[in-house]
Amino acid sequence: MRRGGMSLFWLVLALCGCNSPGPVTITPLPSGNAKVGLLLIPETDPLSTNAPTVYRAPVPYADLKPLVKGNTAFALELYAKVRSGEGNLAFSPYSISAAVGMTYAGARGETAIQIQQALHFPQNETNLPALFAQFDRTLQTAQSVGGAQLNIANSLWPQKQYRFRPEFLELLKVNYRATITPLDYGREPEKAIRTINQWVDENTRHKIPEIVGPGDLNASTRMVLVNAIYFKGLWNTPFQESATRQDKFHVNAQRMLTVPFMNREGSFKYGENAQAKVLVIPYREHQFEMVLVLPQKQDGIAQLESTLNVTNLTAWTSVTEGQDVIVTVPKFKMSTGLGLTQTLQALGMRDAFDPGRADFSGMDGNPHYLYLSDAVHKAFIEVNEKGTEAAAATGMMVPMMGMAMEPPPKPREFRADHPFLFLIRESSTGCILFMGRVMEPGGN
Repeated sequence: MRRGGMSLFWLVLALCGCNSPGPVTITPLPSGNAKVGLLLIPETDPLSTNAPTVYRAPVPYADLKPLVKGNTAFALELYAKVRSGEGNLAFSPYSISAAVGMTYAGARGETAIQIQQALHFPQNETNLPALFAQFDRTLQTAQSVGGAQLNIANSLWPQKQYRFRPEFLELLKVNYRATITPLDYGREPEKAIRTINQWVDENTRHKIPEIVGPGDLNASTRMVLVNAIYFKGLWNTPFQESATRQDKFHVNAQRMLTVPFMNREGSFKYGENAQAKVLVIPYREHQFEMVLVLPQKQDGIAQLESTLNVTNLTAWTSVTEGQDVIVTVPKFKMSTGLGLTQTLQALGMRDAFDPGRADFSGMDGNPHYLYLSDAVHKAFIEVNEKGTEAAAATGMMVPMMGMAMEPPPKPREFRADHPFLFLIRESSTGCILFMGRVMEPGGN
């Protein structure tokens, strides 16, 4: 079936109990730890009555700029850490940021400081959850204008009778619209696994049938937090399927693939310099956009990635202007999986994963009891003639900022027949919802 692109995304951050007695539970706490997680997956029922729609006091738009700026910095630093792998790459930095933001709400002391610095959350911000709530509302307003569907939802799966602080649960419920479903990990771990996996399967439209494996949850499991982001956008002007042609895509100097290329000539925001071409393809109503960054050289993707930072990205996109462009872009589909535990630690979140140092006492009142044990990320994306659908469950290049961008002759040509970068952004703020690279269209 011909639809827009799709991206599925999930993240697992485990909250585990140590050996100390802790709050009242229905089973004794054994030694050791167990995985429990933050999952980012698509929400298919954004109008569910179980999802609270109450927000704290609104935050003015100007106050959202530091949050967006921080998300961009985190996205590009994360990209720099994970780009070393081979092949295609896709992830949702905003979804990861929002998910970790839920744990940050319960972090204290040095643990909170490290999360704030690693995720580039705004400094001296005393009400970050309210910022996320307001930005979620900003995104929902953008999609309500028409032309795109963007649904963000959160779930909590706490251990039955475990005494989480009521104000922590209320904070997530109010600011993150989180639903709360208690499970019994101690007495019925297999049932808990089935329940979470069934929810995942249903809410990913059967794209991810299982997220928690046998033995991953046990009596030391205390909570699973779930963040969901789903995006489906139609191009402002669709590519005609009749114009799609098979052509060569140069994976590298030694390898080529024959893949279907979409073709269209029209007015696009476009810019280029000696190193790269930048094309912005708007979704319907211009509330969201896909940005493609194509190296001028067929083997230039690694050099381009090495210069990907906030300054360059801002320069590349800010100098684009409306021009007549002949666009040739491959249809692409990919799925990628990322283990983020070591990556988040490398970005500075060290204490959160250390049972002896983690302080999430804002969740249950007990310092050095709960900690994070694992982080996993998976994404799937598909782009075709009609648009993009995404759901989730970052050689020296001379910066474009310092280069004159003379209007090129019309029409210009943007032919993406070799590896390139992509971003999906909310247009008014520039917030990056998804990003990655295409190395092999149609490959995983």
